[in-house]
Amino acid sequence: MHFLSYTPIVLLQLTFLGALHGAKWTYSGPEGEHHWPKHYPYCGGTFQSPIDIKSELLRFDPTLRPIEIQNYNLSPNEQLTLGNNGHSVQISLPSKMHISSLPHRYTAAQLHFHWGSSSRPAGSEHMVNSKQYAAEMHVVHYNSDRYPNMSMAVDKSDGLAVLGVLIEVGEFNPAFEQFLKFINGIKYRDQRVQVPGFNVRALLPARLDEYYRYDGSLTTPPCYPSVLWTLFRNHVTISRKQFLALATALYSSHAQDSAPVPLNGNFRKPQLPDSRVVLVSFKERKGMQGTLTVTSPSTRKQIVQQLLVGDLADLADEGLYKLLPSGSEKLYAGKKKDLKNQQTLAKSKQQTLNASPWKKSQTNRSVGKLGLAEDALCYVSLEQRVFHQLKHSHTENQLVKALRDESFPELNLRSYLDCKSDLALPTIRHILRRRPTDEAFELDRSLTRALKNKGKTSTAIKQSVPTTKYSGFSPAVVPRKPHSQGYPHPWLLPMEWED
Repeated sequence: MHFLSYTPIVLLQLTFLGALHGAKWTYSGPEGEHHWPKHYPYCGGTFQSPIDIKSELLRFDPTLRPIEIQNYNLSPNEQLTLGNNGHSVQISLPSKMHISSLPHRYTAAQLHFHWGSSSRPAGSEHMVNSKQYAAEMHVVHYNSDRYPNMSMAVDKSDGLAVLGVLIEVGEFNPAFEQFLKFINGIKYRDQRVQVPGFNVRALLPARLDEYYRYDGSLTTPPCYPSVLWTLFRNHVTISRKQFLALATALYSSHAQDSAPVPLNGNFRKPQLPDSRVVLVSFKERKGMQGTLTVTSPSTRKQIVQQLLVGDLADLADEGLYKLLPSGSEKLYAGKKKDLKNQQTLAKSKQQTLNASPWKKSQTNRSVGKLGLAEDALCYVSLEQRVFHQLKHSHTENQLVKALRDESFPELNLRSYLDCKSDLALPTIRHILRRRPTDEAFELDRSLTRALKNKGKTSTAIKQSVPTTKYSGFSPAVVPRKPHSQGYPHPWLLPMEWED
């Protein structure tokens, strides 16, 4: 998903980090994906997109409403700008277009595409059970209830909502022809043409009630994790000729450049789940992890509130382990580790925490009275603050990891409260950071008792415990009684606590 034009205000904000934010990036070569975090540190961070939407990530949510869109059928009298920005084909959209079925009004700004090449017609960014489609369309909207324009919303945690459409090669699509017939006018970078308005709704699948929903990011630099993703379950088709118009007619270089560079293969590889789940508005016959609402959002708020101010021992005795749905260990990225690896990670935990110069500076300032993270995170401000802190300790080169460790607990808490992730151990440690140590130890003992009781009755607990990308926060491993087959949830292993 692209956001490639900045207002003067945003440019001024980014000037401070001028040395970190380079202007050039590509999908391959020296400025390819692996190079993005060097200039755009959030690209190496957390809650990134796209992802491979696998069955084990899915949770059915019966409360998800059909997507309702307004004013998508545009008159031919309206003029739209079709452009080649060097990374994609983009169409500007009028502000009267919006999504009306989300908690806020999200106003349309633009739509664009990602695609493969003539030799490899697989270029969608999102995958479904590792299947990659020929192309993908993103219709980008910003939260116009809270922000005046796209530029002000792009770096806010509640700033954007994107509708994603998977595209396969098949039947001719007359709706796509409304702009593809003008594509020769934008063969080179920065070229633009005016096209008549058309029915943008016709670019979407017929059914808007079946979709995947998760918290993620821009899929291009600066990769801010500011996107509420809605990926429709059903794909649309375009003909092979229409696909080739995208894949062969365009260049990412300027018209005056001596060596034209073809514009194709403009998709980012799948990113790690980071404890996220994918809510679905439909029921699948197999492979889904049952109903989402093992605990309701209101119960989740109460749990977080009690973690903040309540009696931790009572909370654990009452069944804190029920916070996560059964089988949630499948959601964690990476391969399962053996006990020796777990012990090694546990020993390195304190070093990881001590290496963070601001580890106690960020508490739960954005957690509201009911335990809800209400204020939007501003990623530009967060980056500036973390960079300042690192500069004082002469560790500027750790910016990518520092931002990841700083933002993950906040994002995970918000997503958890909205049922779009599991509650990961780094987040629990974040919530409990200011609690008295003796209470933390009491929670540890209570959790151990609860887990032993759980182990006596559980028949589906795994022998080994997976780790997350944030394995530096992994809990310590303790000896288990012979009857216990393991712990039901990774973060509920007995924990070590710093003062």
